[in-house]
Amino acid sequence: MLRNRVMAKKPPKEELKARLNAAREKLFAKQMLLKENKLPVLVLMEGWGTAGKGSCTGQVIRNIDPRFFKVATMEVMTEEEKRKPFLSRYVEKIPEAGKVVFMDSGWMDEITRLKLHGEIGKNEYEMRLDSIRRFERQLTDNGYLVMKFFFHISEKEQKKRIEDLQEDIDTKWRVNDNDKWQNKHYEECMDVFDDYLEKTNRPSAPWYVVDAQSRKWAELQVLEVLTEGIEAALQNKALAVPIPQNVFPLIKMPKLDEIPLDMTVEKEEYKAELDRLHERLGELHNRLYRKQVPVVIAYEGWDAAGKGGNIKRITEALDPRGFEVHPIASPEPHEKARHYLWRFWTRLPKTGHIAIFDRTWYGRVMVERLEGFCSENDWKRAYNEINEFEKELADWGAVIIKFWVQIDKDTQLERFEMRQRTPEKQWKITEEDWRNREKWDAYEDAVNEMIQKTSTSYAPWYILESVDKKYARLKALRIVIERLEEVL
Repeated sequence: MLRNRVMAKKPPKEELKARLNAAREKLFAKQMLLKENKLPVLVLMEGWGTAGKGSCTGQVIRNIDPRFFKVATMEVMTEEEKRKPFLSRYVEKIPEAGKVVFMDSGWMDEITRLKLHGEIGKNEYEMRLDSIRRFERQLTDNGYLVMKFFFHISEKEQKKRIEDLQEDIDTKWRVNDNDKWQNKHYEECMDVFDDYLEKTNRPSAPWYVVDAQSRKWAELQVLEVLTEGIEAALQNKALAVPIPQNVFPLIKMPKLDEIPLDMTVEKEEYKAELDRLHERLGELHNRLYRKQVPVVIAYEGWDAAGKGGNIKRITEALDPRGFEVHPIASPEPHEKARHYLWRFWTRLPKTGHIAIFDRTWYGRVMVERLEGFCSENDWKRAYNEINEFEKELADWGAVIIKFWVQIDKDTQLERFEMRQRTPEKQWKITEEDWRNREKWDAYEDAVNEMIQKTSTSYAPWYILESVDKKYARLKALRIVIERLEEVL
């Protein structure tokens, strides 16, 4: 995309000036449409060092109300960020609906720099390209406009800019070691940049190569492409998105009504086994931290099935400094205004830590599906999106353990009534619980479909038979221990 590329011809001075003014006015007018239509826009500014990405961003944002945009400058990763999946810090920056984020260098800069300096091999490079393509597609499928600009200058022009900046004491700081390294290895960088652009150029998120030899000409190219992209996105906002085919290996699972629920454990046996399992899990938690393995434990299940008690029996064995429990309720406004997986990306554990989710991203294909909080196209796409999300975690090195806590309808009624009769437990029962109970059959169908379509080899579902809560607690502990022993 870069070599032998025929660049658009820079217009004469007067035409350039007239088109710039028109494009600036057009972008200013579009910002209210973005807000009204709740269109989130992510603008990725990539390119050669000293190509003018920052100054161009500064000129473009002058035409947008500062309440509607943010500029994210992605510096070199911190030690904290290195302990999370590499996409985490970029997902965290995605805009809310109706707003724009300009990202001054992003995942392209990170991946190509690692490849050029030999810090990742070919296999990891290709794996990360897969992650990036999935990430960008998920954004566009979920209503984001993703605009990707690569600022291109010649080797000679880059060298001149580096020298000019270094001559002035006030601009010398703007040249970093990577800019100089790029210029010294220009042809090698060109090959890697070309490869990256080719492999991540997709119809839903194409690359636009900007001729950055002239700063005003570069600004005009960005403004015109950006406004055209916004217009097209607003026109196509209501279109349904194709549902991708699942490409991940699935494990065949039984339906809920095929699972026997008569398992029990005696009180004395339960107490002795609980103590033994707690001791073992505590030992593994220490090794987990030493080996820097992240763990994600996800709980879903029927209301009153015993998720809370089950979680408590796991956390009792853990060092409180090394885990966090995330109770997931209805999304807050700032969460609802972003991709539905955003609030889970931002709660992932660091390496060596455990994150336990009391309800999860699977709300998309259960409550959101059945209560009409998302479209049919949204929840049908979500099975694949969730498999992709969990694949990211598995590739990062996380142990993913997903529990469905299963009871029958009679047991749930019994527990609901007991909660109503017990003053200290009445807070646990709500009108919503009773309403959900009326939809038991619909929920059961949705759960069966969810488990069949998302029980993958790297993130399988485990059913906890919880009519006897003690039995379910011991089973959960054994599964967690078994999975940790495997990885450790």
